[in-house]
Amino acid sequence: MKRFIQGQDRSQSTLFPESLEEYIDEDNAVRIVDAYVDELDLFALDLLH
Repeated sequence: MKRFIQGQDRSQSTLFPESLEEYIDEDNAVRIVDAYVDELDLFALDLLH
């Protein structure tokens, strides 16, 4: 059994013509969280095997 749910690629197109990236403004605070999480070493944190 998998421990984590794999998400969809952020650049993947949806049923709509826009991609998910286009729904989030460039200055939205969620981009800071996204950048922070991308920098985490998930192997060192033992979140990925």
